[in-house]
Amino acid sequence: MKAIAWFLTFIWRGLDGLRKVLHLIVLLVLFLAIGALMSPPNPIVPHKAALVLSPQGALVEQLAGDPFERAVAEAYGQSRPETLLRDLVDVVDTAAKDKRIELMVLDLSGMAGGGIAKMQELAAAIQRFRAAGKKVFAFGESFDQAQYYLAAQADEIYLDPHGLVLIEGFGYYRTFLKGVIDKLAVDVNVFRAGKFKSFTDQFSRSDMSEQEEQESMAWLNALWKQYLAGVAKARGLDEAAIAAYANEYAEIAKSHRGDLATAALERNLVTELKSRREFEDQIKALVGEDKDEHTFNGIMNWDYLAAARSSEPLLEGDRVGVVVASGEILDGAQPPGTIGSDSTSRLLRDALYDDTIKAVVLRIDSPGGSMLASEVIRREIDALRDAGKPVIASMSSTAASGGYYIAMDADEIWASPATLTGSIGVFAVFPTIERTLEKFGVTIDGVGTTPFAGSLRLDRTLNDGAKEILQNSIDHAYSVFVNNVATAREKSFQDIDEVAQGRVWAGIDAAQHGLVDKLGSYKDALDSAAEKAGLGKDYKVHYIEPSMGWRQALAMRSQALAARVTRALVPEHELFSNARRILAPLETELTRLARFNDPQNVYYYCMCSAP
Repeated sequence: MKAIAWFLTFIWRGLDGLRKVLHLIVLLVLFLAIGALMSPPNPIVPHKAALVLSPQGALVEQLAGDPFERAVAEAYGQSRPETLLRDLVDVVDTAAKDKRIELMVLDLSGMAGGGIAKMQELAAAIQRFRAAGKKVFAFGESFDQAQYYLAAQADEIYLDPHGLVLIEGFGYYRTFLKGVIDKLAVDVNVFRAGKFKSFTDQFSRSDMSEQEEQESMAWLNALWKQYLAGVAKARGLDEAAIAAYANEYAEIAKSHRGDLATAALERNLVTELKSRREFEDQIKALVGEDKDEHTFNGIMNWDYLAAARSSEPLLEGDRVGVVVASGEILDGAQPPGTIGSDSTSRLLRDALYDDTIKAVVLRIDSPGGSMLASEVIRREIDALRDAGKPVIASMSSTAASGGYYIAMDADEIWASPATLTGSIGVFAVFPTIERTLEKFGVTIDGVGTTPFAGSLRLDRTLNDGAKEILQNSIDHAYSVFVNNVATAREKSFQDIDEVAQGRVWAGIDAAQHGLVDKLGSYKDALDSAAEKAGLGKDYKVHYIEPSMGWRQALAMRSQALAARVTRALVPEHELFSNARRILAPLETELTRLARFNDPQNVYYYCMCSAP
C-alpha cells in the first residue's frame, strides 16, 4: 500500500508541477502579448522633416534611480524629468548627416538647466548642425536663463507676443539649519580642514560667511562670463549689452509698461514676435504638413533617437570605454545617479578585464562625498593605468572635492571652462542629542572600561578626547588629499595647499592653477583617449554600464506594466503632486544628509552647485 501511495503521490506531484509550469508559460505569453501591445511601435522618420529638440527636465550625465523608479514616474505623468546629455548630442550629430532632416526646431519649454558646462556641450552640437548647412529655429512662450542660452544658438528665435526673456544672472543660496538645531537643542560637532571648506557652516551659522561670499562670487563671476560670452557670440551681440539687460531688467519692464516681449525684441534677443500657430505655419512651409497632427512634419528627439539606434550596428573591435560617475560618492553599491564605491569600481574593473577596451574616459559630474569611497575608486583608476590602459578624466558641470579626488590620478584631466572643481578639503559632522532628550526627561548615564567607551553615542555629549581624535583624523585626511594631488600633479605640497583649503574654482581658473590639464569638451577628452590608445580618429565608444540579463529585463517590463496599471486604478491626487514640488528643495537637502554613509563620517564634499 505504501508503494502504491508513494507512486500515486509522485504522479500527482508531477502533474501538479506540470500544471504550474504550464500556467507560468501561459501567463508569460499573455504578459509578453500585453507588453507588445502597450509598447510603442518603432518610430518612422519622415522623408522630409524637422527634428524637434525638446529636452525635459535637467540635462544630466546619467539618469537617476533604477528603471522601475523611472517607470513609476512615467506612469504618474512625471516622465522624463531628466534628459541624458549624450542622447541629445548624439541626436543632433546624427541628424546633421541625415538627408531626411531638413532643419531643427528647439522647443525648450520643458528644460530645467543642468549647468553651463552641459549646455556648452549641447550648444556646440547645435553649431555643428548649422555648420552642416541646416537651419535651426527656436520658439518659446517664454525663455528662462538656461533655455535662452540654447535658444541663442539658433539662426532665428521667435517669442510669443505675451512672453518674456528672463536673464537674471547667477546666484548661490544655501539652506542654514542653525536656527532649527538650536530649537531642538542638538549639539552638532563639526570638524574640518581647509579654511574655505564651508559645507559645515549650515550647522553652525544662520548666514553665509564673508569668506564664503568672496569665494562664491569668484566662481559665480567666472560662470557668468561664460554665459555672457556664449550668448553674445551666438547672437552677434556685445556682452555688455546682455549684462545690462539683466542688470536693468526692472527699469526695462517699467519703461515698456510691462511689455517684456517687445523689450526682448528691441534688445535683439529675439528675431520676431509670433504665436505658436504662426511659427508652426512658417515651419510647415519649409518641411510640409503632418495631416494627422495638423502641424509641421517633425520628429521628436526621443523618437529620432530610437529610430537611429535601432539601425546602429553592433560594436566590434577595439574601442574607448566610458564610465559615467554622476552624483554623490557613497559607500557600497549605489543606483544610477549616485556613485558607489562598489558599483563604480565594478565598472572600472570591467574595463580593466575587457581586452577590447584600450582606453577609458571617466566622465565626472559630482560634488564628491565619502572619503573612503573616493579612495576605493581612485585605486581602480590606478589599476587601469598600471595595466597600460590610459585613463582620461572628463569633467562635466561639477567635479569638486571627492569628484576631483577620483579624477586626479588620470593621465589627463579635461574640464570645461565652466566646470566647478577643486574644493580640496575635508569635513566631518557628528551630532549629539543629549540636550534634546533632557527636554523630555530622558537622561543617559553609565560606566565604561576606558575614557572613550561609549563616547561616540549620539545620545551622549562628545568629550574632549573624542573631539581631538576626530579633528586629528580630519587633518590627516586633508594631508592625504593634498599629498595625493601633489604627487598626481607633480607639484609640491605647498603649491597644492595654496590652491586647496576647500576653495572652489571654475575650470578656466583651475587650469591656470594647474589642477586640470586642458580645457575642452567631452568629445575632446574622447579624442585624447583614442589618440593615447593608438585607435586613430575613426574610433568606437562603448559605455560601460551595469549589465541586465533577460530576467532583470523581464522584471523591469513587468514592473513598468504594473506601474501603468496602478496609475489607472489609483491616480495620484494633484494635491500630493503639488506638495512634492513645493517641498522639493527641503526634501533634496534632507535626502542629501540622509545618504551620507562614510564608515568614518569623513567627507570630501562640496556644497557648490553649477547654475
